[in-house]
Amino acid sequence: MASSSSGDLSEVKFLTVAEVASMMRVSKMTVYRLVHNGDLPAVRVGRSFRVVEEDVHEYVRKSFYNAG
Repeated sequence: MASSSSGDLSEVKFLTVAEVASMMRVSKMTVYRLVHNGDLPAVRVGRSFRVVEEDVHEYVRKSFYNAG
């Protein structure tokens, strides 16, 4: 997780899969695939996942460069 490298988790914003899907304008299934493939880091909380907002931004930034 890029956000936790400073060790201060109080500033970290966790998003649900639905919120990530909405931000990226994709389906929830697409977000689940990204998480399960290891492309998007996530924390498992019970039976659901939470994704750090900065990790979503980082994934999108990297994707732009790869699409190039």
